[in-house]
Amino acid sequence: MKTGRQWIGVLPFPLFVILVQAQETYRGIRIAPEYRCSPYDPADYAYPQSVETRLVDEYGGLVYSPYTGRCFDHRGQTDIEHIVARSEAHDGGLCSADAAIRRAFSRDLLNLTLADPHVNRHQKSTRDAAEWMPGMNACWFAERVLAVRRKYGLTIDRAEAEAVEKLLAGCASTEIAVVCRERMASVPEPSADMPDATALSRWDDNGNGRITCAEAHRHGIAPVPRGHPAYPFMRDGDGDGVVCE
Repeated sequence: MKTGRQWIGVLPFPLFVILVQAQETYRGIRIAPEYRCSPYDPADYAYPQSVETRLVDEYGGLVYSPYTGRCFDHRGQTDIEHIVARSEAHDGGLCSADAAIRRAFSRDLLNLTLADPHVNRHQKSTRDAAEWMPGMNACWFAERVLAVRRKYGLTIDRAEAEAVEKLLAGCASTEIAVVCRERMASVPEPSADMPDATALSRWDDNGNGRITCAEAHRHGIAPVPRGHPAYPFMRDGDGDGVVCE
């Protein structure tokens, strides 16, 4: 793996070593261990559900998961997925960023895709590219990881840099392949008369059959208006059609 160093004059030895290590880079990204300089709160990285529509447009109208090559019948069957996880970005430098930059990161299509809920929640989750790679479009995924880190000035730890470099060395292309290898079994589109039960699997963290405001904020979907898939499973105490204002 090729890295870059910016040499810094003649300095006392301990300070010289610290500064040189701080300037070591990989493909324009500073190599450094993850560091949580402030508490992580998912609510700081909220994003609108409308990004799903924009992602479907990006994939030519397909509700498509690049990680598995699976196509779905409707957006209720997928999760919105951050390629560089929000907590990973927080520990890579956004812990010191202002609210506007955190919001911009959380809804940037460069870092967003759709994913099979099982893959998103139980396989990738908050793992970085050293810990998890997709079975399909891995070269595209690795290139996106680097592009996002460069755009937001995030660091990368050495293990992830080495894993990405090893993968990219064998890539002929980093373009995404939008190919339906399989289609999710047909499930009716949710309607007002039939609440979308997948909302519980997406946002009911404790499995009690209800979605709380704490859970809604944790997943970045609050405030929740009437018509949102989560709304039928929430309590609208004042009956105004919006929960968790």
